Amino acid sequence: MGLEQDIRQTGFRNLQQKGMINLIYTYHWLMERIKHFLDEVDLTPQQYNILRILKGSYPTPLSTLQIRERMLDKMSDTSRIVDRLVLKELVDKKTSAQDKRLVDVLISEKGRTLLEKLDGRNEQLDGILGELSEDELEIINGVLDKLRRTGG
Repeated sequence: MGLEQDIRQTGFRNLQQKGMINLIYTYHWLMERIKHFLDEVDLTPQQYNILRILKGSYPTPLSTLQIRERMLDKMSDTSRIVDRLVLKELVDKKTSAQDKRLVDVLISEKGRTLLEKLDGRNEQLDGILGELSEDELEIINGVLDKLRRTGG
């Protein structure tokens, strides 16, 4: 099915409008599938993103500011999300030794174990785009990179 059928709209002002609507619609379609994948382990996509960031920096802790700079969703309330991860015992948080105004966040052993479990199911995530060939994926990645570079 195409975009027109999915959203029951027969026409667009121009290809730019259709492209924007298609990107927004596809983003939400993709996020629903990612949420479903993460529901089994009671994580949100933002929590998962933070855990992946912290895994990449391990064993070096990051401040909430450093985490926010690396997040996919820049509008997220990083401090609140980190606090929820602390409650789940997936990260540890302590006042920075270098700057008492900052908080250092480090992924815990439980957090690393959870990510290893999810990594074992990567085929499920990869399957979301599994119908696309490597050439098609290269094209999509190139087009999306170009779109962000030009800034519209």
